[in-house]
Amino acid sequence: MMELNLSRVDYTQVAVTSPKTMKLLPASGKRAIQKVTVGDHEGVVTCFGMKKKETVPVFKTLPSQAIKRLELGGPPGSVADRIFVSSGTEVRGYSKKGKQFLGFNTNLAEPPQAMYVTGSDLFLTGTYVFNHFHDLKDQNYFLAPDKINDVLCLPLDKFSLLTSVLACQDRVLRVLQESDLLYEVEVPGPPQTLCLLNGNGGVEGNELLYGTSDGKVGMVQINSLSPSHRWELPNEKGHGGILCLDNYDITSDGVQDLLVGRDDGLVEVFGYNETDEPVLRFSHQLNESVTSIQGGVVATAGYDEIVAATYAGWIQGLTTEPQEKEAGPGDEVQVNVETQARIKTLKQELEEIQQKVAREREKYQATAHSSKAISAVPFFNINDKFTLSKDDASYTLSLEVQSAIDNVLLQSDVPIDLLDVEKNSAVVSFSATEPESGNFLLATYRCQANTTRLEVKIRSIEGQYGTIQAYVTPRIQPKTCQVRQYSIKPLSLHQRTHSFDESRPMNVLKISGNFSMAEIHSWVCFCLPELPERTPVGDSATFYLLNTFLDTQLECTYRKGEGIFRSDNISTISILKDVITKQATHRKVNIQITYDLSDESIPHTLQLIHPRLEYQLLLAKKVQLIDALKELQIHETDLSFLSAEYVNILENADELQAEYKRQPCALERLYGMITDLFIDKHKFKGVNVRTKVPQLMELLDNYDLQTVIDFFQLN
Repeated sequence: MMELNLSRVDYTQVAVTSPKTMKLLPASGKRAIQKVTVGDHEGVVTCFGMKKKETVPVFKTLPSQAIKRLELGGPPGSVADRIFVSSGTEVRGYSKKGKQFLGFNTNLAEPPQAMYVTGSDLFLTGTYVFNHFHDLKDQNYFLAPDKINDVLCLPLDKFSLLTSVLACQDRVLRVLQESDLLYEVEVPGPPQTLCLLNGNGGVEGNELLYGTSDGKVGMVQINSLSPSHRWELPNEKGHGGILCLDNYDITSDGVQDLLVGRDDGLVEVFGYNETDEPVLRFSHQLNESVTSIQGGVVATAGYDEIVAATYAGWIQGLTTEPQEKEAGPGDEVQVNVETQARIKTLKQELEEIQQKVAREREKYQATAHSSKAISAVPFFNINDKFTLSKDDASYTLSLEVQSAIDNVLLQSDVPIDLLDVEKNSAVVSFSATEPESGNFLLATYRCQANTTRLEVKIRSIEGQYGTIQAYVTPRIQPKTCQVRQYSIKPLSLHQRTHSFDESRPMNVLKISGNFSMAEIHSWVCFCLPELPERTPVGDSATFYLLNTFLDTQLECTYRKGEGIFRSDNISTISILKDVITKQATHRKVNIQITYDLSDESIPHTLQLIHPRLEYQLLLAKKVQLIDALKELQIHETDLSFLSAEYVNILENADELQAEYKRQPCALERLYGMITDLFIDKHKFKGVNVRTKVPQLMELLDNYDLQTVIDFFQLN
């Protein structure tokens, strides 16, 4: 599978970078050396080249507001060697030598978050708003129903009407023709980044690559009437989200390869097989999230490489040039001289840095002990993400700091489980908690030296909601800490989807009263993740959601004065009823509640739980047998009398124990869901059945699906 042999080299470091803020300028000849240009959070555009393995600055601009995007452009039909950056509400343009030729104040209400440049056309997006400028004059406008993550335009020479594509947080690509929505393309996760196939959209210019925040990559063909999904790469190994994509023939087979940069630091190269589907050729793990990725020639003419920019501002290369040279009899002295010169230069740089640190430390100490001492808390950037993964129905909290992390303290006022993360090398310790005072978790992660990124997996319980707080302390002096908060919603395991199975038995909850569209939208947003904060445009709104753990579904339809909620799980309806009632009471809004329950939904939900429960019971049974079987293995030389099942348990003992450890409290959680279903069913009828719960638990310990269904129907 790994057909490439690439060596890592470090070029330089700038300040913290946003996604898609590094590009390689086009070279004058084929496989000639290219310049690297990058924009950072200090508002500085840096351009450098390489000469004799040393970075040579081309230009560096003065600091300004943080740069959110950097794109290359040029007049139609010419080489795209002009640099455009989005900084605050301004778009600036620089020549390849650093001369500023454009300072365009967009006058937008908010700083653009994404930008795309082609010819005389400029595309900018805020959180929800898309703007298109032609020759710096406002041309087209579109208000998206959910957050816009990225934007691009299909090649203008291939389409009669200007066609742009928005990557939106609600798992949809919105295809626009000028200012009008042509159609929506559903994708398997929230799309974060877009890229034209081969940089030009393929033969017809309509082939589009996308990367999602849950780590999936796909290709879709944007046709005039409807989209065509070509292929999709699942994220079976649970790698990080996709931040950047590029096309470059790094394998030198005449076909452009797909370069992928992820937020967990993984760089991947995919080639294409005979059926034009991607195949993994190479992967390399960097220490920080990869914000930009480009293929080109940077260090040495004739040697292709992948250049990556990381969150903390490192510009690194993965080059095809061998980094270890074999010296012949006549080459030994020359290699030594080159090496010695390099070492001498590095020593000088190190000494200069040490002297600068010593001077700054003395200056700080002098200020600290003087009567004019100023309390200065050092600021540091945190790149954090709290996302729900459908594959294992858990939340992933990733924290990335520009300097090394000392420790992270997690505190929660809601019951949660912490799951094992294989790539997490931090040592975790738990402190005593006081659930009665609302403190359910207190865990400290002590990070190893030079750890800049920490990933934690969390599983919540639906119906129990609150806040998780992360206290992040980096290894900087004086000691300082930042706090980040993350909400656990009442229906925290639900995620947006675009389909709804009408054939399932449905429970219906109807809420009516004197409330506005904005009020009911805020109540629904309080209950459910992944809904847009902005009140939907129009008289009514409809959202479909899927429970990632059980695959039950929920439909929310509401307007001014009315809300209708349908689900095949009574517990989902019960949670919505309780929380919305509490929210309405808190705001002193009088509401009326009616409901229509389906008896058929009970066995339906139990059947959805059944395979998970059966699997966990079998896993627990196997793990309980391991110790006894290992003891038998020690005392018996011949184990041929054992059944095939027991032999299989012995052979896979380590994997079974590891899987059991990765799923803490899984059985208790499933038992809890069935118990809640039993209580919720009767709660709607005004009957308290808590005294019958021990009888139900006894049935679950001797589990049989039909017996449990019969118990529900008889009680």
